[in-house]
Amino acid sequence: MQFNIKVKTIYNCNLERAFKTPMLCDVTKIHTGFGLMPKIVSVSDDKAWGKPGGSKKVYAEKSIVQKGGYVSLDKVLERVENHYWKIEVSDFQAWMLGFYKFEGEWQTNKIDDHRTEIVYTYTLFAKGVLYYPFCWMFAHLFWKIYMKKVLKNVWHLVKSAEPYMYP
Repeated sequence: MQFNIKVKTIYNCNLERAFKTPMLCDVTKIHTGFGLMPKIVSVSDDKAWGKPGGSKKVYAEKSIVQKGGYVSLDKVLERVENHYWKIEVSDFQAWMLGFYKFEGEWQTNKIDDHRTEIVYTYTLFAKGVLYYPFCWMFAHLFWKIYMKKVLKNVWHLVKSAEPYMYP
């Protein structure tokens, strides 16, 4: 089973900045923790990050549901310059209600030279219909709120012209 969650917003910035910031900036400033989601503290094995096929190991603080340390593997599935990213988050190190992978999409659409629409989508993949009500609640309640928090964190990096960590 899968759950599709989508949120949209408009950033008052150019298209390139809206496109590159969420994937090429410091992820610890984007995924700062929320409820059950622990704060991301570092990444490793990220030399090819930002390119299709590139990946990175993600590390988080200890939380109610995570022992801390290595928590998942992120992979870039697709990159269409100044328009679209698709990533996969998998290899979860903690039980996630039967979820075995997430696919995230970040689409940027130029409105004008100083405004860009963001369409941020996650598809959460789960096994086991027994967990369906819990997976639905996690996806539609918690995860959607978390995605909105991520959008705000990315916007702060866009406004401050945060330097990119990856080419």
